[in-house]
Amino acid sequence: MKNLQKNNKNKLRITAKDYVKAVKKADREIELTGQAGWKSIHKIHKSKKLYDRKLYKKNLGGED
Repeated sequence: MKNLQKNNKNKLRITAKDYVKAVKKADREIELTGQAGWKSIHKIHKSKKLYDRKLYKKNLGGED
């Protein structure tokens, strides 16, 4: 009973920042459920400008 009284005292307000975060999360969930198969969630986006020696050497070896 004390927990309910304590929670009633602390009224939470939804800020614009919280609203945007919730909308983004919901949109992402809808996007993932709409696709067939498995989709990576935490994949890091690689920059095209980033120098990657492994791919660079792989491409050089394939031209011969």
